[in-house]
Amino acid sequence: MTTQLNNRIKINKTKIRVGRGIGSGKGKTSGRGVKGQKSRSGVAIKSFEGGQMPLYRRLPKRGFNSISTEKVAILNLDKIQLFIDKKKINSSDLLNTDLLKKLKIINKNSTKLKILGSGEIKVKVNIEANLASKSAVEKLEKIGGSIQLKK
Repeated sequence: MTTQLNNRIKINKTKIRVGRGIGSGKGKTSGRGVKGQKSRSGVAIKSFEGGQMPLYRRLPKRGFNSISTEKVAILNLDKIQLFIDKKKINSSDLLNTDLLKKLKIINKNSTKLKILGSGEIKVKVNIEANLASKSAVEKLEKIGGSIQLKK
């Protein structure tokens, strides 16, 4: 560390220019040693440890995917209305998981069905689901539809 007359630590240190002659102390090989892969330019040996088992393979795997998590299919009221308008769903029949899976509206791997109340529904429908939001239940009952919740 160099100090100036006022004893302050010098902030702007000059960058060492490598490969500028023997006298600079960083001449000839520019501080890279002699020969070998690392003395060359453009060499990246990331995570290679000379044949030793690399760190990322020495450490144990982490994380866990539970097989018991239930896959819940979510269906909004406006989506149900859209499918009725497109004549994909008949408003007279009971909407349940089996029917929706058969029509490929919900994923075949989902185990439960949840009805959410975003959007409006104009046609009265009968729905059988596992879960439902309060707003969805209110909107369905307002237009005369019904929803049965499976326990």
